[in-house]
Amino acid sequence: MSRLMVLGAGISQLPLIRTAKEMGLEVILVSRPGKYPGFRFADRVYDIDTTDIEGVLAAARAESIDGICTTGTDVAVKAVGAVSDALGLKGLREEAARLSSNKWEMKKAFTAHGVRTAPFVQVSSRAEARSAFLSLPQPVVFKAVDSGGSKGIVRVDTLEQTDYAFEQVMQTTKQSFFIVEQYLEGIEFGAQAFVYDGEIKFVMPHGDFMFYGDAGVPIGHYVPYELGEEVIADIHIQLERSIAALGLDHCAINADFMLVGQEVYVLEIGGRAGATCLPELVSTYYGINYYEQLILAALGQPPRFPDSGGTPCACELLIHDSCGILLKQDDANEPHQNIIQISFDHEPGDPVRQFRVGTDRVGQIVVKGHSLEDALKLLQSVKRNITIETQSS
Repeated sequence: MSRLMVLGAGISQLPLIRTAKEMGLEVILVSRPGKYPGFRFADRVYDIDTTDIEGVLAAARAESIDGICTTGTDVAVKAVGAVSDALGLKGLREEAARLSSNKWEMKKAFTAHGVRTAPFVQVSSRAEARSAFLSLPQPVVFKAVDSGGSKGIVRVDTLEQTDYAFEQVMQTTKQSFFIVEQYLEGIEFGAQAFVYDGEIKFVMPHGDFMFYGDAGVPIGHYVPYELGEEVIADIHIQLERSIAALGLDHCAINADFMLVGQEVYVLEIGGRAGATCLPELVSTYYGINYYEQLILAALGQPPRFPDSGGTPCACELLIHDSCGILLKQDDANEPHQNIIQISFDHEPGDPVRQFRVGTDRVGQIVVKGHSLEDALKLLQSVKRNITIETQSS
């Protein structure tokens, strides 16, 4: 029986863990302690933070694993690369993981390889932050280089906001610096992709539903995302350059783009599958189990993807507008062949947070339709039939 190590036990990793068990694999789970749903499905659990690379590597050696993977999180990617290199597994390389997990290193690599990206500078003090604001086209965005899930990202429109933004980002990052870059005005969208043996297996552009707080946070997605032929061609060019810049191979790719006029700018690229229901969207659109393909690749077996997709679909997070204790969650939707999933992350009595970043979610919805219009209409209908009640804590 093959042994798969999965990094993370949260709601984003749960479908990956369950799929691995359905495939008959022995699942070795690595996660810091907590109330995580993946624990109950694992064969063994190691209480190790996924950022503790030496600890993860020691556990991987002890278990003689055949593969390692994660999904929906940036913080575990470096450990995936380190273990793959050390044990000779066919997975993401350590250097590629390092570059794709640090926005400063990523942006430098992009610049060196001709990737179209927003101008940026590194800052480590309030004075440098103010100077950066004045030196770049405004507005700008302050970004922690070592966080994911839209954490540590603040849009700044005026010089007076720089001190606040500096404090917010420095509270998030573990580094002594962050980056300031031009805030691109355009249409933000994303893409899921996969690269194996140097070949891009698929590219699935997707439209994004955004929540705007300190910065834009995606709360949902939909496909197909209609774009002109020239833009599609530019997506492939920028993606190929990004893959070369970061040295990505044998991994899923989560790409964030901004369309400015007819030019595609790369915001960032991750060497893992996206969060916010994106693996479910890939699965539905292509008619496959995307988690299964992630696992096959991690075990050194070629993943299988169809030549094209064709099922319109959409997904969205369930979110709440205040902090509190969950009293009730009710789904009044009738069973429907086009409702792929309605799931809740919490039980009554659990604390829920006011939505600001992706991890503040309280559940998710995934639907499909004969057309994108049908899928989007169904999504709205499903949302109207869901009730979430909380009590202030």
